[in-house]
Amino acid sequence: MLRVVAGCVALPVTISEWLVLCTLFLALFMGFCKRRHELLLLGENNATTRKVLPQYTASLLDQMIAVTAALTIMSYSLYTFTAKHTHFLGRESPWVMLTIPFVIYGVFRYLYLVYRKDQGGTPEDLFSDRPMLVAILLWGLVVVLLSIKVAG
Repeated sequence: MLRVVAGCVALPVTISEWLVLCTLFLALFMGFCKRRHELLLLGENNATTRKVLPQYTASLLDQMIAVTAALTIMSYSLYTFTAKHTHFLGRESPWVMLTIPFVIYGVFRYLYLVYRKDQGGTPEDLFSDRPMLVAILLWGLVVVLLSIKVAG
């Protein structure tokens, strides 16, 4: 959260409430996935590493993951639809909403990695997953292309 706010201050651009919320929900989403992985990995011995871990159940974390995944997608979508916050090179660009499908795919792919590949404990490994990496690169490419289109 602090990095996003610091980045907005450093650039200097207007801090979007939707971007802050999106960052918050994404952090919670990934944190709940990590906590779920830890809970399932440690099983009955989960109290030995974190005292709070026995307070969670896998089904409770699954619900929290689902809610924060939806909130991440919605807040990112609202961020892109809020034109005053989608400036590229000093000009408004309503076309940033074209990046929403990549974000949806990224969240769904991450859910797949968590639930089917048991990779929720290490979010940094998502860069080793080829489909996730392609989605991130395509997202970045669209953002760059939109920046060039707006500037031109």
